[in-house]
This record gives sequence, structure tokens and C-alpha cells, in this order.
Amino acid sequence: MFSNFIVKYRRFSLLLACSVLLVSCDRILTPGFETSVQDLRGGAYTLDKAHATINWKVNHLGFSTYVGRFNDFDASLDFDPENIEASSLEVIINTASLDVNNEAFAEDLRGDDWFNVAQFPQAVFRTTSFVEAVDEDTFIFEGDLTLLDTTAPVQLTVNFNGGGRNFLTRSYTLGFSATTSFQRSVFGLDNLVAFGVGDNIDLEVHVEFMESE
Repeated sequence: MFSNFIVKYRRFSLLLACSVLLVSCDRILTPGFETSVQDLRGGAYTLDKAHATINWKVNHLGFSTYVGRFNDFDASLDFDPENIEASSLEVIINTASLDVNNEAFAEDLRGDDWFNVAQFPQAVFRTTSFVEAVDEDTFIFEGDLTLLDTTAPVQLTVNFNGGGRNFLTRSYTLGFSATTSFQRSVFGLDNLVAFGVGDNIDLEVHVEFMESE
């Protein structure tokens, strides 16, 4: 019985030591990492394209949620942690980069009936005003989305994950996720809405921004 107790104690001690080591490593790999928005660095930021994702979702005939993404986009962030209302974000998406894990269908979506990327190669979002703080890390901004040469307002909910120096890039980095929803028909992207392909588009953004030098 005593020997079993010793074995369990050693296992517990090893697990505790590993946990402490992992926390220590996290501090070493991201020195100065802060999760409170007020403790983050303000200034101009550029997108780390290697760690950036935009996904879109639409109801497919009631059977499923169809998921796609854009693989090529850029963004810039002016961030003021002491006055979030003054912060601004711009995102430029190259719509030809849409990806649905099916190249034949992706090519259809690039055509005239859908995104018409030959005539309208970019979608652009720019924040225009601050709406409200949901909590200490989550904020809602009003913005203008331009798609298929139509501009309409949408609201973007932004949740800040934190910031610190990235040991890989050596740059001070901010990370956040954001969501928005809008009706595609508002922008003239209304193909098959009448036949059960959802009008509502949900966008998910997961990005890291590097402090501009």
C-alpha cells in the first residue's frame, strides 16, 4: 500500500512540475503577454498574414451550414487602448481567393452569378464608428462593407485575446477574433436565395497584427 502511495505521489509531483514548466515556457515564449485591453500597446499595426483567417458560413437548403473562406486578404489596424472609440480597422479581401475545398465549385462562385470577381475583384470593410463595449475585452464597431460595388453598413463584434512580443517574429503582436452577419442580397449577391440557399452570411475573423515599425 505504501509503495502505491509513493508511486501516486511521484506521478502527482511530476504532473505539477510539468504544469509549472508549461506556464513558465508560455511566459518565456510570449514575454510581457497581457490580456487586459488597457495594458496593450497602442499604435499602427499590420496584418500577420501567416496567422490570419476569414471564414464565411451560409445555410444550405436547411440541410447544413456551408463553410468557405478567403485565402488572400490584407488589413491594417490603428489601435488606441486608452480610447477604444478612436481605434479603426480596414480589411481588403481579394474575392478570387475564395476557397470551398472544391475548385470546380469555387470557380462557379467566382463567376457572374455570384461574386463576379472579374468585375469586382475586392471586398472592403472599414470601421466608421464605435457602438458599445460588451465587456472589458469585447467591443462592437459600425462599419461599411463594400461588395459587388455596393456599400452598406454592418456591425463588427471584436474580442481581443491579448498582446505581447512574439518570439518567432520578434514583433509585438495583438490577437483578436471578430464576427459579423449580413444579408448577401443587400449587396446584389442574391443568386438562389429564393430556392433555399441562405441569405444570411456569417463571417468569422481570426487574426494577429504586428506592430508597425
